[in-house]
Amino acid sequence: MCCNFKNYFNVIIIMTIIAKIKNMMGSSYDILYLYPIFIIMIYPIVAYGDAVLKKVGQDIVQGELDVVKLAEDMFETMYNARGVGLAAPQIGMNLRMFVADAAPLLDDEDDEDETEKKTLLKIDFKKVFINPTIEEEWGDEWAYEEGCLSIPGVRGDVYRAPNLRIHYFDEHWVEHTETYDGFAARIIQHEYDHIEGVLFVDHLSSLKKQLLKKKLSNISKGNTDASYRMKFPLKK
Repeated sequence: MCCNFKNYFNVIIIMTIIAKIKNMMGSSYDILYLYPIFIIMIYPIVAYGDAVLKKVGQDIVQGELDVVKLAEDMFETMYNARGVGLAAPQIGMNLRMFVADAAPLLDDEDDEDETEKKTLLKIDFKKVFINPTIEEEWGDEWAYEEGCLSIPGVRGDVYRAPNLRIHYFDEHWVEHTETYDGFAARIIQHEYDHIEGVLFVDHLSSLKKQLLKKKLSNISKGNTDASYRMKFPLKK
């Protein structure tokens, strides 16, 4: 009986702490938790127009940040928004870090079984990239219609090289130098742009940018129907 009472008391304390955290951070943040200590943060996605999206990210110093926890939160935030990649600036952090999991793209191809789709799309990967540097890109650039969680409802053809080599650290600070191609390379290039202060719309033609000007302005003001929580720089 004493042990049961003690466990119940601990749960009450944890729930109280979580409630205080949510109150301090505001209703724009979602917190998921598993008793007794595992807490997952689902961040609002920073919308187009926020200054952090145009800044070059800062390197992360090993030991100064719990990158394992941050990576978990970023994955959950990404999954909640049904994305395949998410960079730290998109949750308001000016850091050189992004996560990617291309598995959701497999759901878009109903004609093939899972193994064939992974072979076809070359996207069977789930990765955390910390302090990455794209060392080389090569091959004939190809176009693909891209979108972005920070710019909901907007898509456009972006030309990118089909191959790359990237140097990075994972969430356990293990160093890697790897080569990617196909959709994996494209996802990495898109997210890498984010930590360089570049958005996919920056790659579009001047005419396309002009046509999107009003829509982008509306997004920054919160006039969008995104299905996930967002943080808008100009919302009144």
